[in-house]
Amino acid sequence: MRTLLALAEGVVTSPFKRPHAAAGLPEARLTRGPVDIPRDRLARYGELCGFAPDPRLPLPYPHLLGFPLAMRIMSRRDFPLPLLGLVHTWITIERYAPLTSDDRPEITVYAESLAPHRRGTEVTMVTKARVAGERVWESRSGYLARHARPEPYPDTEAPVAAPLLPAVAEWQLPADLGRRYGAVSGDRNPIHLHPLTARAFGFPRAIAHGMWTFARCLAELDQDRDRDRGASAVTHVRAEFRAPVLLPAVVTYASAADGDAGGGVAGRASGRFQLRSGDRVHLIGETSARSA
Repeated sequence: MRTLLALAEGVVTSPFKRPHAAAGLPEARLTRGPVDIPRDRLARYGELCGFAPDPRLPLPYPHLLGFPLAMRIMSRRDFPLPLLGLVHTWITIERYAPLTSDDRPEITVYAESLAPHRRGTEVTMVTKARVAGERVWESRSGYLARHARPEPYPDTEAPVAAPLLPAVAEWQLPADLGRRYGAVSGDRNPIHLHPLTARAFGFPRAIAHGMWTFARCLAELDQDRDRDRGASAVTHVRAEFRAPVLLPAVVTYASAADGDAGGGVAGRASGRFQLRSGDRVHLIGETSARSA
């Protein structure tokens, strides 16, 4: 309910915000917990994203636990970017210790910084999870408010084209994927829900959540890892959301282990992955494992 109220406040205040990188950020750090992890919600999330049943939480799952707090911060009147239409642009995750569904983590979220972006202004949001006072998980996410910049951006800000990795799997994404992921995650940004609401923000059709595409790729890595006993678990991942996935869609998952020309990341914690349609790359990512 509080997430819906935050969304409603964000809807009301969004038209009056004029984003710019020199604005101030709320100093609030919001904390909830210890948080119970609902088994039914976790199961629906795992099924929708492709994670096999496992007492360990999927690597990106704590992001959902922090999402209500992020919504409350981003919908505040003193948050400088309009909540409606914000686009997730990148994410990094560090896992310091395993989390299971029996844990009751404490979640803290805050806005860290604002920065100019070639297409507008980008904010970095931080989510941290602690168990019994010990840090176990941390993420940073970039969210972009698109608007015209007062000055042309230099070419050096444009992303470098990523070499295409070997294809591993092809997925058919249904038109209602955004609504289904929104029901599980609480992220009901209109750009994900329906073609009409997406068009209001400049997209021809609804687009898939970046966090769903990210989680689906990590689930594929998990399946690879489970096929190779003795593989080390991923403890660090970084991904960039380079182009929206318009729904419905057929997309290709591709991966390569470090040091390999191909063959996927199967059984290895260190490597790269992509999601693409033909030569159009929607997402790129890289994983690694912390040394013991």
